[in-house]
Amino acid sequence: MKTLQVLGPGCWKCKKLAENTEAAAKELGIEYDLVKITEINAIMGFGVMMTPALVVDGAVRISGKVPSVDEIKALLQ
Repeated sequence: MKTLQVLGPGCWKCKKLAENTEAAAKELGIEYDLVKITEINAIMGFGVMMTPALVVDGAVRISGKVPSVDEIKALLQ
């Protein structure tokens, strides 16, 4: 099971990243746990300076933009 974390304060970009991430995981048929982290100190703990960000299994994979579903699928494989 993959742990997917969306880091951001809850803006529309953060919500879109969560939607795209969920869609990508479902299309790939992988088991996942999606967690949204909105607390600024927790976000800073990952070293992220620009949100939204996607963390896959503890590693920051992308930050500062909303990738497409296909881009996220490539990160999850």
